[in-house]
Amino acid sequence: MVDDTLLDRVEKQAWFHRYPRGWPLLLFIIASIGTAVSVMAIERSDEQRREVELDRNLTEIASALQRRATENIALLRAGSALFAMQPEVTQDQISEFSSDLKASGNLYGSLGLGWAPLLRVTNTPAFELAKREGGDPDFHIWPDPFAVSTNGGTEREFSAPVVYLEPMTRSNQRAIGYDMYSDPVRREAMELAMDTGKPVTSGKIQLVQDRGTRASGFLIYMPVLDLRRRSAVKGFVYSPFRADDFLASAAELYRNDGIEVSVYDQSIGPENLLAQRRASGTTGAAMERRIDVGNHTWVIRVSDKQTGTLSTTARVTLFFGVITSLMVMAIGRLITRRAAEDRRVLEWLSRQSAIRNSLTRELNHRVKNTLANVLSIAALTRRRSVDIDEFTESLTSRIRALSATHDLLSQSDWSNAPLGEIVRSELAPYMEGNESHVVMNGPEIKLAPNDAMSLGLAIHELATNAAKYGALSTTSGRIHVNWSLAGPEQAEIHWREEGGPPVREPSKRGFGRDLIEKIVAHELRSQVDLQFLPGGVECRLMVPVRVSREFSLRSDPRR
Repeated sequence: MVDDTLLDRVEKQAWFHRYPRGWPLLLFIIASIGTAVSVMAIERSDEQRREVELDRNLTEIASALQRRATENIALLRAGSALFAMQPEVTQDQISEFSSDLKASGNLYGSLGLGWAPLLRVTNTPAFELAKREGGDPDFHIWPDPFAVSTNGGTEREFSAPVVYLEPMTRSNQRAIGYDMYSDPVRREAMELAMDTGKPVTSGKIQLVQDRGTRASGFLIYMPVLDLRRRSAVKGFVYSPFRADDFLASAAELYRNDGIEVSVYDQSIGPENLLAQRRASGTTGAAMERRIDVGNHTWVIRVSDKQTGTLSTTARVTLFFGVITSLMVMAIGRLITRRAAEDRRVLEWLSRQSAIRNSLTRELNHRVKNTLANVLSIAALTRRRSVDIDEFTESLTSRIRALSATHDLLSQSDWSNAPLGEIVRSELAPYMEGNESHVVMNGPEIKLAPNDAMSLGLAIHELATNAAKYGALSTTSGRIHVNWSLAGPEQAEIHWREEGGPPVREPSKRGFGRDLIEKIVAHELRSQVDLQFLPGGVECRLMVPVRVSREFSLRSDPRR
């Protein structure tokens, strides 16, 4: 019962053993999915954190750019207020003002502080002449203000030549005499400054100082009013800027160097790129913001740069997640293998128990049959015995015949017994030293246990009768035992005696004859032809040849 209970329990768990490699793989997949979800959650959280950080950085960068622009505009406003009260702006005034405010090329990202008077084109020859006579013989305005505009085909009304630009570096000297009003972008900014009376930032330009390069720049103009002529504009105080230098100056005011910054004029596009500060890494999230710089719109675009495809926390989580998944799979495989081994052991124990129980029942059955045969033989022997000695001798010999057949069956684990060995074992006592008295011949045929025991008793009775009254009672007698297959399921055994005393049929039936003709015939389920011929006794037996099979309990692994 214990084995059955355990087996039932194992059967209920059979689903766990059907896929010994699938379940560890499933555990690995589940653990891997958990790791992937964790990594995705970490990356999502990191992305949100980066977005918040990027927005904060964008605010800082925009503030830094506006602050730098405001600082320069404040200087220009101060200069405009100063020069408005002066009847004429001179080199000394520009130099002194620039020196007092420390307006060098390194201040706030600008290249310096300049002055450009607003002249009517008709007055430019007189202005050039005055400058040359005033100590600057090489001064001239370019391009020629009288040249016809190539865009509109009309003559220009005003001219705004660069007269002073401090500090007077070699690059700034290139701008002296340049008529900024001749450039549409500069002119648009100056006209807006005149209309509003406020500082105005120009669009994207190439500075005269940077001709021959790809550097982009811009200017901030502040109109200077002529108080004597009812607030008419007499010129512009301005500052030129290299866009990259201006952005680098603003970078001193924010802290994150891992942010890529791009500044565009009016709208985003390659042609509108003013300045860019690159950062190493893989481009991540990007944000944009529009800011006003001197009544002009800039677009700032910032990009987060990542050092890898995954954050450090995600990489650590992924690494340990993979290790954990492999460990879970290994543990699952170990448990599954151990469970499968336990199942095989339980099945083996169950089969052994079933075989043991089957053998026990078989043994009980055979013992009962054997005891029944012994009791029958004893009862019949007692009825036909004259005295106790004859009874004892007859009973002992017949029990020995049963024992001999039992020995043969035991050697084959009670599966079968060779027919020839049965005959030989029963005739063995009469063959010692006289093997020529017995002649046996026939193919190898194996009989079932019950059939073997019945045939053994029959041969024993025939041999006993021959030893007492027949061919084995004389030295010249001989017995012939031949057997052959009479069909696929039957074997025929022929017993024939010769050379013994003349035979007469007994007047009364003895126990041996009854045992052969009735008991043996009943067990073998065939007729026995027993004849008492004068030359010797002859007997023909038909023995069933049954296919040897294992017990069903042995061959069913589930019982």
